[in-house]
Amino acid sequence: MALTWLLSTVTPAHAAGCAFEPQGEGRVTAVIDARTFRLTDGREIRLAGIEPVAGTKASRTAALAAIIAGREVTLSGDDDSPDRYGRQPAFVHLAGSDASVQSLLLAQGEALVSADVTDKDCAATLLAAEAEARRAKRGTWADPAAIKNAESPGDILAGIGRFTLVEGKVLSVRQAGATTYLNFGRNWTRDFAVTISRRAAAAHAAAGIALKSLENRRIRVRGWVEARGGPRIEVLLVGQIEMLGGN
Repeated sequence: MALTWLLSTVTPAHAAGCAFEPQGEGRVTAVIDARTFRLTDGREIRLAGIEPVAGTKASRTAALAAIIAGREVTLSGDDDSPDRYGRQPAFVHLAGSDASVQSLLLAQGEALVSADVTDKDCAATLLAAEAEARRAKRGTWADPAAIKNAESPGDILAGIGRFTLVEGKVLSVRQAGATTYLNFGRNWTRDFAVTISRRAAAAHAAAGIALKSLENRRIRVRGWVEARGGPRIEVLLVGQIEMLGGN
C-alpha cells in the first residue's frame, strides 16, 4: 500500500489522542520486526499500543518498513524506560505527519490495538483506525475469520499464545473465589470463557461497568488465548472488553 495514499487517509480521529511527553527523534536505519526498529543513535524502539497480526514475520516487517524505513520520526510516550529486551516503547510519528505510525498500521489492517492502552483518548484513536480497516476489509480483515466466534472453541484454541479478538454472547456471569467468569457456553471445561480477577473487576466497576450486566450481552474481547480445559482470555484492563449492539 503506497505511503502517499495511506497518509491521505488520515482523519482527525486518527490524528488525535496519543499525544504524550516527547521522547526525542531520529532517523530509522533498520526495521527489525513488525513493531520494532532501530534509530541512527542505536536506540531500538518498540511501537506501543499495538500487537502484530497473524502472518509471516517477513510480511509483517515489510508493512512497517514501507512506512518508516529511512525516514525521520518523532517519539512520545508516558514512560521511556526500556523493556526487558532493551527496547524503548513509544508512540511514533513521521516527521510532518499528524497520524501515528500505529494508526497507519491499524488503518491498513496490519496491526491490532493491544490490551494495555490505558489512556482513553489514545485508545479511542487507535480503535477508530482499527475499525476503519475492519469496515474496509483491509489486511487481516479480508479474512472473515479474523475475529473468532465464541461459539467455536476449537477455532479459538488453534490460536493458543496469540493475541486474538473473540466475539459472542455472554450466557452467564459466575464468581468462583476471587475470579469472575464470563461464560460463552454451557460446558465450562470445553467452551470459551473470559476470566477477570478481583482487582480487574474493581477497575471495571470504577469505570461504570457492572460485570453481571454483561449477561446476555454481545461483547468483543481482546487478549492472549490460553488453554485451561477450554480456551480462555484473561481480562486485566477495562479496554479489553467492547460492547456490541444487540443481544
